[in-house]
Amino acid sequence: MFFVWSAEIAPCPCCQSRLQVIGSRKRTWIQSSGNKVKIVIRRLRCQNCRKIHHELPNFLVPYRRHEAQVIEDAVVDKADPACVEESTIRRWRQWFNAFAPYAAGCLESMAHRFHWTVESSSAHSQTALHRIGRIVGHERGWLARIVRPLVNLHLWIHTRSAF
Repeated sequence: MFFVWSAEIAPCPCCQSRLQVIGSRKRTWIQSSGNKVKIVIRRLRCQNCRKIHHELPNFLVPYRRHEAQVIEDAVVDKADPACVEESTIRRWRQWFNAFAPYAAGCLESMAHRFHWTVESSSAHSQTALHRIGRIVGHERGWLARIVRPLVNLHLWIHTRSAF
């Protein structure tokens, strides 16, 4: 079991106030090799707005157990990782097809708002993945790079559902 905690003191993503540790929770991380590892992540509460946040490592995507690189490879390269069931890959691809245009729009808005340097493009009709790549880069690891800004600005879409 691994414990995950940040060395930096991050403010509340909602109101920029101080976060206080209120506990922890276990989470399963499925590595690219297929090994399942239990990690413990901290639960943090804002002292001002009282919202609860979970401190996720950069290699995880909210509400997903597999590491971000495995998900990225499956949705972009259309390669089926050996450690993932076919039905899971199909769900990831459906999720990504719906999520990518939204994420691209959010990132473009953030780039404009925060004056980020964005790769220029003259093409009018671009895929959502290309639009994302213009902001965070086209190199491997782009999925991990979009998670933090979207989550910290509370723009990540909650995809869990109860049956």
